[in-house]
Amino acid sequence: MFKWLSWFISPSKKDVMENIDIYSKFLELEEKYNGLLLDVKRLEEENIETSNCLYELSNSIDAVDARIDILTAEKWMNKDV
Repeated sequence: MFKWLSWFISPSKKDVMENIDIYSKFLELEEKYNGLLLDVKRLEEENIETSNCLYELSNSIDAVDARIDILTAEKWMNKDV
């Protein structure tokens, strides 16, 4: 009696195959997304490390520059005495 209704509601082979294809593409995109997330996290960590190194170098250069100023001032002060 309701055979026509079950035929109408049940998916065709083509629909099932399309759903499987869409699902496999979804899984592939999800895998790529997770890989990209890991790459972004790694690059952020490297960026932080690089920034820290640059700050350390800048501080070292400032310290050396200050020391050069002190030594130069001492040389000129001792010369006058």
